[in-house]
This record gives sequence, C-alpha cells and structure tokens, in this order.
Amino acid sequence: MHDPTTELLNSARACTHCAECLPLGPRPIVDFTEHTRILLISQAPGSIVHKNGVPWLDHGGKRLREWLGVTDADFFDPNNFGIMPMGFCYPGKGKSGDLPPRPECAPLWHDRILAALPNVQLRILIGAYAQKAYLGKRARKTLTETVRQHEDYLPAFFPLPHPSPRNRIWLAKNDWFENETILSLRKRVSMVLTN
Repeated sequence: MHDPTTELLNSARACTHCAECLPLGPRPIVDFTEHTRILLISQAPGSIVHKNGVPWLDHGGKRLREWLGVTDADFFDPNNFGIMPMGFCYPGKGKSGDLPPRPECAPLWHDRILAALPNVQLRILIGAYAQKAYLGKRARKTLTETVRQHEDYLPAFFPLPHPSPRNRIWLAKNDWFENETILSLRKRVSMVLTN
C-alpha cells in the first residue's frame, strides 16, 4: 500500500546530504506518522542518541518526559510525539558542547514533513535554534524571556529550554519554570493527547 508519509520518513532517515561534514557520519534521527499530534523540534541529536539510534533515549530525554508528564510508552509512540530536530544528525563537539545543527537540514526537510502531518496540534520548540526558526521576530531577546512568556505562543507552539543536565544552573536560577511553566506544559500536552 502506498503511504507517502512513511515514504517521506524513510527518505529523511536515509539522508546523506551533509555526510562529509559529520564527524560520525550520517544517522538521521527523525520519527513521525501521519497521525502525530505533538511535534518535538529541538537542536540536534547528541552523541548518545547517535550511537543508540533512539530519539531522546538519554539523560535529557528522561528529564523531558518528566516535564511533559508522560510515560515512556506514550512518549515513544510516534502517533503521539513526532521528532523533527533542526538538524537530524549529530553535528560533532564544539568548545562548549555540541556544535550547532547543520544549517542545510531544516530547509531541506521541515516544510515537506510539516505538510505531511495534518494532525499536529502542538509544536514544542526545545532550545534557541528551534525558537528562532519558528517564532522569528515573535521570540523575545533571550530564551529565558521566550520560555517565560510561553502563553503568547499557544496554542501552536510551546517554547522550552533544553532538558540537558548541563542546564541545571539555569533551572536553579529560574524556579518559576518548574513551578509554573511545567504545569502549563503538562496541561497542554494532556489536552492534546486525550482529545
């Protein structure tokens, strides 16, 4: 049976467009179905996810699932959560963490994928790269301000910081995030998944 959404997913997973620029070679981490309801748009997979091939199967992913208030089974069901990072492949290490996502990836794939996902009700924008790309001039001057004003972007978008363990200091400085924003996020996620 001809399924254009699955064909698109398979094409994205087979992409080698940036192969010569990737230190560990291409291994696109992307997942969705035509039924996907929430789309996670983040930076790019890290080295752990590059090795295991499973999106968000790392420390950051564990924290993200806690923030979302969902079980592993719900999270790893692509009918619930689709995965479409700004860069599909691990970009390599920089001086202070991973390098930015490859700039070729989003223009090559995002519009095609979004057009194939008619049931997406919420796009969760994880980190500054996704927020700049999808909020444009509507984004605040800093990620902190953008996340704090998350209600301004609903119902289409919900901006978040990256759930990486490296963000412990940010979380400690911004206790409103876990006291207020997470509650709002869980409510929105639950609303989408139970409708």
